[in-house]
Amino acid sequence: MHVALSEHLTGKKIFLVTIAPICMMVFSSLYSVVDGVFISQWVGLDAFAGNNLVWPYIAILSSFGLMFGTGGSALIGKYLGEGKKEKADQTFSFMIIATLILGVGLGILGFFTSGLFTQAMAQLTSDSTEEMVRAGTIYGKILSIGVPLLMLQFLFQSFFTVAEKPYVGFAFIVGAGISNIALDALFMGVFGWGIEGAAVATVIGYFIGGAAPILYFLFSKKTPIRWVKPVFDGKDLAKAAGNGISELVSNISGSVLAMCYNAQLLRYVGQDGVSAYGVIQYFVYVFIAVFIGYSMGVAPFVSYNFGAQNKKELHHILVRSLCVVAVLGVDMFAFGEFLGPVLSAAFAGDNKNVAALAGHATRIHSFVFLTCGFSIFGSSFFTALNNGMVSGVISLFRTFVCELACVFLMPLILSVDGIWASGAFAEIGSSALTVFFYIWGKKKYGY
Repeated sequence: MHVALSEHLTGKKIFLVTIAPICMMVFSSLYSVVDGVFISQWVGLDAFAGNNLVWPYIAILSSFGLMFGTGGSALIGKYLGEGKKEKADQTFSFMIIATLILGVGLGILGFFTSGLFTQAMAQLTSDSTEEMVRAGTIYGKILSIGVPLLMLQFLFQSFFTVAEKPYVGFAFIVGAGISNIALDALFMGVFGWGIEGAAVATVIGYFIGGAAPILYFLFSKKTPIRWVKPVFDGKDLAKAAGNGISELVSNISGSVLAMCYNAQLLRYVGQDGVSAYGVIQYFVYVFIAVFIGYSMGVAPFVSYNFGAQNKKELHHILVRSLCVVAVLGVDMFAFGEFLGPVLSAAFAGDNKNVAALAGHATRIHSFVFLTCGFSIFGSSFFTALNNGMVSGVISLFRTFVCELACVFLMPLILSVDGIWASGAFAEIGSSALTVFFYIWGKKKYGY
């Protein structure tokens, strides 16, 4: 099951190094989906809408953990490829401390501002929004307390892969997810705590996924990287941030984009539109998690071979990965077309309008999966090559520039269907840009 960073990645080894990160990301997304199902069924669709309204704001605050995780792991992998073991350990330890300190500050900010954000968004519709605002405010405040833990969870999702222990990382995520699901059932189903119970259960899950791994690295002596006394290095901090800027940009842009989707849907449809969009996003979270997990799995090997100047292996990883991404995209599209509308009913309960909206929207939005994997992998590939600039341009163009334009322009042509189709049209443009950078990178990096 163990594959060293220096090994040649055959088809079987690619499966071994990516299956755990894929499962980790998918499971992480799935327990968020279960969270949404419980809220919609046991608290109500107004609370479900409030949850979906405030979540993008919490996601923005937490995205810095993803930046330090992907950017830091690329830097650590490069150091390992260059034979700088001590430097890799110091960078690893320093990234943990830096993420924790920043997370505390962002959590405090979120606690005092998430309610204001929810109220501002709710003013975009003429519907009665009292319960939606109340639920969103409570959910946002409690989740803000868990922001430092969520940032650490994002960080360790990348670090377990570069530490050649992806299955250990998967075990922590499974533990976090099972606890979240079990506590959701207990707090909401048995105790009747409502939206407060859902939020508290989620934060406890973050503790298992974000804080417990620190203990693992404190006592583990059998990993390529391990905890040592942190050494402050401003250059490493800047390099990690530069490497991971694309993931930060992608996450922030995606969250801002979600706010724009919600704003448009509040104008065109009302609260039912926000609920339907929440259903679609849960499908997107799970499917996109497969692409992200695959990219996380191969990224340390790209960074290692970049540091070792093994251009032949870089070429091999790129070609194989593009083939895998293409096959996965077709499979996800087919799943969304045939089964998406059926599964949408699980969230809608007795609300036939939301069920119909979500089912119709899922079929339109599923075209996204045919092309989005190429840009997601491309961004991760250039991050692993320590080229945060190119990676950031791909992410910004994919998640913000193209889709933001589409979400405001397409409804003028196709009304509500234009909102659901915005992602599919945007991915065509971002895929074309990614192909351009693949060609450009071949000359620069020789893969």
